[in-house]
Amino acid sequence: MNKKKDYSKRIFTVPNVISMFRLLLIPVFIWSYVILKNDVMTVILLAVSGVSDLADGFIARRFNMISDLGKMLDPVADKFTQLAIIICLIFRFNYMIIPLVFLLIKEVSDAITGIAVIKATKKVISAEWHGKLASTVLYLMMTTHIVWPIFTGGTQIPFTVSVILVAASTCFVILSFILYTIGNVRLIRSGKKEAENGETDQD
Repeated sequence: MNKKKDYSKRIFTVPNVISMFRLLLIPVFIWSYVILKNDVMTVILLAVSGVSDLADGFIARRFNMISDLGKMLDPVADKFTQLAIIICLIFRFNYMIIPLVFLLIKEVSDAITGIAVIKATKKVISAEWHGKLASTVLYLMMTTHIVWPIFTGGTQIPFTVSVILVAASTCFVILSFILYTIGNVRLIRSGKKEAENGETDQD
């Protein structure tokens, strides 16, 4: 009976290479949107990034290529992509600074508590449902702002529609930030308790 390969400690797996490719796409679509002001090209590049993200997850699960690096690299690619798109949109919609600030707060907090979780539990925790939901709503908001002029002959998205989408995505980011913080703190505490119990058993 053939044993499944263990990819947990591998660096160069197909999903990880795809995540690296997504990171390399970031400066390309920034150049397309900010410098060239080519909305169509930007949308195509973002679509390629999105499809790559789906392929990344499918391959990792289908072929059991889930690695510790991949658990970190995939969300990093997501977050850097999100941050880059919002920064691009600030050039046309200055109030995009609001979701950007909250997203930065969330990601810095998640990174700090996430590292603490790894130290306490010796495990890399995958993304939670609320993080994925926040990312989906955020991508929907950002993509809508980019594609709107394409389908309206160059007319920018109405201010009211824009504000509603920005407010909704910001609320989901804040919700995910709160839930991640609570969850990570619990994992840190449980990890410390297990470590203390282990030391007690050895005494």
